[in-house]
Amino acid sequence: MDDTPPCPQCSCEFTYELSGLFVCPECAHEWSVQAGDDAAEATPVIRDAVGNVLADGDSVTIVKDVKVKGSSQPIKVGTKVRDIRLVQGVGDHDIDAKVDGFGPMMLKSSVVKKA
Repeated sequence: MDDTPPCPQCSCEFTYELSGLFVCPECAHEWSVQAGDDAAEATPVIRDAVGNVLADGDSVTIVKDVKVKGSSQPIKVGTKVRDIRLVQGVGDHDIDAKVDGFGPMMLKSSVVKKA
């Protein structure tokens, strides 16, 4: 039969190739021919402001004042944030953490340094 791989999102068997991409007719997902060979794509590495690789559960320190929407005070330089969680696909904010005195919030990896 056909040698096209099933859709990685919905597992539909009726995928087809179009202009160098595989296309799923059921969910409209498109992926490259090379990605079809590598079903497990590598997750991007998240680095802090100085280039250290971050991981879930790390402790980080804020390296510049961060303005907080809805608060009159910023998060100050040197504030330590423990037990971070890395998230993907939420704009440019890639760290989910609980900051003492401010509560849960999303942070950019460019404003933190691994502690």
